[in-house]
Amino acid sequence: MLGLYARKVGMTQVFDETGNLFPVTVIRIEPNVVLGTKTKETDGYAAIVVGIDEEKKNRVTKPKAGQFPENIPPKKKIREIRDFEKEVAVGDTLGIEALEGLRYVDVSGVSKGKGFQGVVKRYGFGGGRKTHGSKFHREPGSTGQNTYPARTIKNRKLPGRMGRENTTVLSLSVIKMDIEKQLVMVKGAVPGINKGLVFIRSAVKKGR
Repeated sequence: MLGLYARKVGMTQVFDETGNLFPVTVIRIEPNVVLGTKTKETDGYAAIVVGIDEEKKNRVTKPKAGQFPENIPPKKKIREIRDFEKEVAVGDTLGIEALEGLRYVDVSGVSKGKGFQGVVKRYGFGGGRKTHGSKFHREPGSTGQNTYPARTIKNRKLPGRMGRENTTVLSLSVIKMDIEKQLVMVKGAVPGINKGLVFIRSAVKKGR
């Protein structure tokens, strides 16, 4: 698998060679520093560990600092990528070149927070009639049984906090790559706010 940390820049639209218009999300690949490697002989599986965004040394505890090689400053975000398909060494900096040639990607990020919402917005409930005299509009309705046991069953869809969850969008088409500016343009929307951190990887459900 190939994957890197990146940042969502925003959305725009581009034309392809045949003149078709596509809505795209622009993702900028940030420098991913290789912090460590794992092998099947020593760890039971093959993987690399990458990190992004330097962290102040006075904010790093000794146990966390022990994860980083001596010549590499601590990173705010670290991630293990199993079965990385390219040969890398500790200290290498990975960029968009590691993803070159991919046609489909999966993008993971934290979705936008929408606060406390009712069932109509949170789950798409239809609600009641909008006519005058109706006393049932946007309420969730009955939530339990009227016989024993009189309780609300777990996982009932009710009002609550919406958004700000780890979300992955699968099999997005790569429309364009700008190697010089480290930009990837994918067809459609990806989770998160602009300038938010995302993880882009080779698609697991589609070929390249």
